[in-house]
Amino acid sequence: MSVERLLTNVLRLYQDVHDDDRTEQLYSTTTTLLTHLSNPLNITVLTSQLLNAPAIWERGDGMRACYRVISIFNSAATHVRNKELEAAKLQEQAKHKQPPQPLPLQTHPALHGPPGSRASQGLPPGSRGSQAGPPVPQAPRTGGGLSCDDWVSAVLKGADDKSSRWQHLLVFCGVLLGMTSQKDPRNRHGLSYSMRNTVEQAFVTAVNLALRPNEQPHGQHREPEPPAPPGPIALALTYAFPLLSKSSRLALDCDAIVPVALNGMTGADGLQDGLFLCTIDGDLKQSGNHFTWQENSPSALLLRQLEQKPLVNGLGPLSKVVGFAIEHARDTNVVLQAQNDLLTFTQKLLHEWEASKLSEIEISEEEVYLTQETLQGPWVALWTLLRKVMYGSVAVLQTIVARSLLDPRMRNDAMAPVVASKTLKALRYLYFISSRNGSDAFQVYTFTYLTSVDNLARYSDACASFLRDAKPLNPGTIPPHPLHRTLDLFYLNVAEHLPLKLTPEDCDSLIVQPAMAYLTHSTPLSPRMLELFEAAHSAVLSVLSCPHNAPVTVKLAPFYAEALFSAFPTHISPRQFRLAFKTLMQILSPPYPISSTHPQLAETLLEMVRFRIGVASKVPLPPPETQVQSATPELPVSEQSTLVMTLIDSLPFLHLRIFEDWLTQAAHAVNQIEDVAMREAAKRRFWEILVSGEMDVERSAIGVAWWGTKGGRQAVLYGSQGGLPDVPMMSGAIQNNMDRAKL
Repeated sequence: MSVERLLTNVLRLYQDVHDDDRTEQLYSTTTTLLTHLSNPLNITVLTSQLLNAPAIWERGDGMRACYRVISIFNSAATHVRNKELEAAKLQEQAKHKQPPQPLPLQTHPALHGPPGSRASQGLPPGSRGSQAGPPVPQAPRTGGGLSCDDWVSAVLKGADDKSSRWQHLLVFCGVLLGMTSQKDPRNRHGLSYSMRNTVEQAFVTAVNLALRPNEQPHGQHREPEPPAPPGPIALALTYAFPLLSKSSRLALDCDAIVPVALNGMTGADGLQDGLFLCTIDGDLKQSGNHFTWQENSPSALLLRQLEQKPLVNGLGPLSKVVGFAIEHARDTNVVLQAQNDLLTFTQKLLHEWEASKLSEIEISEEEVYLTQETLQGPWVALWTLLRKVMYGSVAVLQTIVARSLLDPRMRNDAMAPVVASKTLKALRYLYFISSRNGSDAFQVYTFTYLTSVDNLARYSDACASFLRDAKPLNPGTIPPHPLHRTLDLFYLNVAEHLPLKLTPEDCDSLIVQPAMAYLTHSTPLSPRMLELFEAAHSAVLSVLSCPHNAPVTVKLAPFYAEALFSAFPTHISPRQFRLAFKTLMQILSPPYPISSTHPQLAETLLEMVRFRIGVASKVPLPPPETQVQSATPELPVSEQSTLVMTLIDSLPFLHLRIFEDWLTQAAHAVNQIEDVAMREAAKRRFWEILVSGEMDVERSAIGVAWWGTKGGRQAVLYGSQGGLPDVPMMSGAIQNNMDRAKL
């Protein structure tokens, strides 16, 4: 069938709605015609009719039809571009190909003439030799034979007033994609510079007019259009935005793009407001304590279909479009509304997950309650999609937070805490995803989280308000639901940064009381409970570290010290125990005011350590899991040696009046360690405390005098057998043990 007859048939088929097979055939035939028509007018007519065809737009295919239109023009443009490159390559080869040289005339040498004469070139006298050689043959074009510029010009003319602006976007997007090579950076664009600018300007103009249909370009008048659907605009921007030049991007109407692109990301054409989670429970089959989610179930099929949606599959590029629009939007209210919309979406997502039975399974128990079919099939697909949702949402939040640092209307004292609080709430709603297997360990998340915490921590009322809103429902008790414990973990991690701006009463009710439930938990800890236990310790220490919380510290310090002793060594490592107790001793010592009001508190805690040294286990502890595979593992330690090290670590913070006494007590404790290697490590730590500069000038002077003239050296190195005398003796007196002369 000739191309002209095929065009006539296609135009006729455009007028009716067909079944799926016939429609697919129509798409393929349209692509073929676009690449083989040689008359630009026919290409223009075909494009115009395609954008108005009931066979395409009245089937109810929605975003699928938009995607296919982009694909048609992408494929056609790629074909035209490749054929032009092939023709240019053949022409270049033909141009450089040397024609065969004619044989010289067999004449007498005397007839050749002087060098450079016509006779010397083998030409008869009077002939006109060709200076450029034979004419270069022109390589025949395949397909329609049009150049890229001519073909694109014909296509652009087909985007006329008979179709909507948002439909024009699909055509321009396909042309930009097809005319841009991703494989050849040196010759990336198949269009001339002027035509490339024309296509980009057409795309930008179509975007702006589709978003604001009541505005008309100067000199043009057309019927008002209904509001454009957000999905097609977001789809075209997703694919075309990376290809636009910087000047074209800046010409986009970012104020109008923000709500449309965000709606395309989270709405019906994208993530469906998280409603895909509510279909899972109906397909779960329970057999005893095991749940099965079959891969061929309707909800699993829906999950795969959602993943294949263009806007979901391109969630990363779409989030970049939203981020760019937020960064360059002129109206701050548009940015604030985008944050509210994203906050609403993340809240819906959390609520849908909370209503699912799968949220009742803790991460460490998944292999116990889920079958292998579930773990290897739909479960992987679900969390892959949720991580993609989290990455896209955090990318948008990052641009909002970055703008809040620069925009005067967002960084003032009225708006800055609001923006920070809403950002942290959105991150809290996403924490059931980001806390899974270290999914929050990327730079964008870290910047968004820490910057929001820093901004919030500047305002006392905002800190208290945020903690009250996110506070656990029953503080002081551990919630049975795994999801609620995950939210408690986020709460404690944020609360750790805020006590400096809170009153002592708020610190007690909003931080200490919620953390106490996890501090006193004594049963074996799962990985999640261990995280909560460590977060609770950090939150309580942050409260104790604030000087204005002295009334809370007085009541809490003994209880917290007892909690430390109870948790070691089952729940916390030796390093964690030493760090926590050292911090506590620093809080109870000068220059903190509590050291003056309650001077006996620090010494009481040291007595608790000294007492436990005598009864602690001397068996070496297993190394922490993080050090099992270390290339240079730490020396083995026991519970007793750790307590001795803790006592030594506390020495630089003690009050001057008790400092020398506890130097002696620490020296005796060192020699209570029976294991030689552990004892030598404690001695090295004691010496390090004295000489490394950890102590101030006054304590250093006392330490030097104690070491040199008061028997400190003997007490540390040799213990009670050769150290301090058992009877009162003047400093510097000669002892009976002559072995001391060797010192």
